[in-house]
Formats: sequence, C-alpha cells, structure tokens
Amino acid sequence: MKNVHYLDRIEQAEALLKPQRIEVLRQLAEPRSCTEVASRLDQTPQRVYYHVNKLVEVGLVTRVAERKVRGISEGVYQATARSYWLSPALVGRVGPRGDDLALGYLVELMEQAQADIGALDRTAPELPSLGVSGAIRLPPERRQEFFDDLKSTLQDLFTRYGGTEGDAFALLVACYPKENADD
Repeated sequence: MKNVHYLDRIEQAEALLKPQRIEVLRQLAEPRSCTEVASRLDQTPQRVYYHVNKLVEVGLVTRVAERKVRGISEGVYQATARSYWLSPALVGRVGPRGDDLALGYLVELMEQAQADIGALDRTAPELPSLGVSGAIRLPPERRQEFFDDLKSTLQDLFTRYGGTEGDAFALLVACYPKENADD
C-alpha cells in the first residue's frame, strides 16, 4: 500500500467522490472481502461489491487474495493507498494568474507542490526533503519590511545554491494571514 495515490484522471475522481465509496475505501485500509465490508457498513455484499468493482476499475483498490468460502471463491481487496490527492489539473486554471502578493498565486504554488509531490517515485529508497512551518505576528506597519526581508533572504539562497550541478530541489515559501491565530 502506498502512502499517497495522486488522482489525475477524471474517471478516478468520479469513482472516488461518492460518500458510499469513500466509506468502502476506508474499510479497505486492511484487506477485507466484500462480505466483511458489507457487515461493517450494514449494507448488502452485492452493493459493496458494485462499489469495490468501480474502485478496482480505476486503480484505487486491488484484489490482494482469494479464498474459498463454502465452496465459492471470494475476493479479498485492499485500498491502494493510505490517502488520495486530487490533482488541481482535474479542474484546470480558472481566470488569469495573480501577482506574487495575491492569495490566488499561493494557491497556484500549492497546486504545483501537490503535483510535484504526487509525481515523486515513492519506491525510491530515499526521498530527501524538508518541511518547516511556524507562525509569526506582524504589526501592519512592519508587514512590507518583513516581506522585503524574506524576499531578500530567499533571493540570497537562490543565488548561492542555484547552480547547474547537483540534485534539483523545489523551494516554496508561503506567507498568508491566519484566521484563528490560536490554532
């Protein structure tokens, strides 16, 4: 089972985005038969099989085993991943790109990061990465000073490490207002 399955086909999104199928998928975090899932969800095995079959068709669930129950073959299924990300490309860009101080531009950056991370080869033995987050408080009169300082610091890093040799890494920095500062 992968950690993340990146959904970039409309058929996958259509198959997944049904409340009943999401519940079936959650039950298939562990290998289970349709009969077992049906009893957990208080559904008929036939109804669960219908949803499992649709999820198998688009690659979100796999058949991992088969067993005989009272002389009848019964499939055992498991979800292909622990979490599923929907590609922003499924909808595409609506409207023009904003400037670098607009929230729309931050959304575009996050979409690009999501696409890049979704495309990584998770079978690679090592994927060096770094995540940092934190919160700051800025009085309104010092916001521009902070933004200029941050931009200058990052530009210095890009200049020092932006050569043509070595492993390529993406660096995204997002700064946005926090609705509830206590979170």
